[in-house]
Amino acid sequence: MEKLIGREQEIKLLKEYTSSERPEFVAIYGRRRVGKTYLVNQMFNGKMAFAMTGVLNGTKEEQMEAFIDAMQEYSGKLPEKPKTWMEAFRILKLYLKKKVTLRRRCIVFLDELPSMDTQRSGFVRALGYFWNSWASLQDNLTLIVCGSATSWMIRNIVNDKGGLHDRITHELHLRPFTLRETEQYLKSRQFKWDRLTVMQAYMALGGVPYYLSLLHRGESFAANIDRLFFGDEEELRREYKRLYSTLFKSPESYMAIVNALAKVKAGMSRDELRKALGQDSSGSLSGKLEDLVNCDILRKYPIHNKTTKKNSAIYQLVDFYSLFYLTFVSRAEAETDYWSNHIGTSEVNAWLGLSFERVCLTHVQQIKQALHIDRISTQFYSWRSHESAPKAQIDMVLDRADGIINLFEIKYSEADFRLDNDEAKKLQNRIAAFRNETKTKKALWLSLLTTYGINEGRYSSTFVAVLTMDDLFQ
Repeated sequence: MEKLIGREQEIKLLKEYTSSERPEFVAIYGRRRVGKTYLVNQMFNGKMAFAMTGVLNGTKEEQMEAFIDAMQEYSGKLPEKPKTWMEAFRILKLYLKKKVTLRRRCIVFLDELPSMDTQRSGFVRALGYFWNSWASLQDNLTLIVCGSATSWMIRNIVNDKGGLHDRITHELHLRPFTLRETEQYLKSRQFKWDRLTVMQAYMALGGVPYYLSLLHRGESFAANIDRLFFGDEEELRREYKRLYSTLFKSPESYMAIVNALAKVKAGMSRDELRKALGQDSSGSLSGKLEDLVNCDILRKYPIHNKTTKKNSAIYQLVDFYSLFYLTFVSRAEAETDYWSNHIGTSEVNAWLGLSFERVCLTHVQQIKQALHIDRISTQFYSWRSHESAPKAQIDMVLDRADGIINLFEIKYSEADFRLDNDEAKKLQNRIAAFRNETKTKKALWLSLLTTYGINEGRYSSTFVAVLTMDDLFQ
């Protein structure tokens, strides 16, 4: 088995689930290219009793062909082709009956599960019957199901109201790599990049293992971006539509939401999105927003203002690949060296600042560790005023149970950050606006999160705490 990078918790849990003394039904989900299949195959290569992969966008006939191919590979016999999924699972049960009597754990892996659920195929009902009537009674069996269409997996498997209701014994949401895992992955492939370059790669590709695997260590970061997005290969230019087509059966409406959010740094409420999309009602929009949150494309955070409605929330685009694509690739002219030629422009610098904020927001646990408050209950969110003029915004708020609130200013800089008089006054005004509108009695600690640190000067003491890029790699 190749050495798996990161995934320590997932590996530990999967080992537990495949060594227990009871039947286990494990659902693994996460966005396309995040490494779900790779994780399972690396851990259980040669140890599976049966494994099948659904045919992406395939017909029911093609899914049955895939089942027959898998059954022949594992049993050594060519079974009669089933006409329904009930028949297919009956064939699987007869084959597995010999396996579950052995001492060795019987592992069954069904990959790309959403593809198998073609229209009127009855797949989910048949799977539920297979589990409830037989598989759930086999103490030596672990059934692992996996799929990239995260919203489908959650609705039809994890939260199913039919035969699979409350039948899942465990679920694993496989998320993109953290910065630390990204650095480990690149080092394992002999990259010599410094942390700023690693972070810039993260800003463009996110922590998606497959995207990272396309990088060439013999090229600079800029040359890699030109090749993957703007060159003759353009592999990651073509990936955008594939990503959303894999996640959703009707991707256009989801892509419209993502496109709208890519234009707004602070994110948008559901009502703001509804107006931006020109929709009369927000009924279907709510479900699509939750789907995008479940797929790690968006994040949802509550609004903390006395004037807002209860349960109000802001949705913000946090998928780095989508943000990079919509900011540059979808609008770039045919220029093979586009990225190399635009380094240092205002557009690229604005993207660096925005993406750095999103990197920080996706590494809150590392920030808490750096502040030594990882054991303290904490809420985190962004904040924007509704009363002050001009409107005030705070990049990140850590509201702690110990009576302190860290108000973070997030600044991307390729040198030590310097705070001048005008910026110091703006920060103090934001604190005053936050205190006035939230009516909080807690201590407010102004904190800085930047790449390399702060240039010591007259106003550097404005910040109670200063964290750097290195803290995000913890």
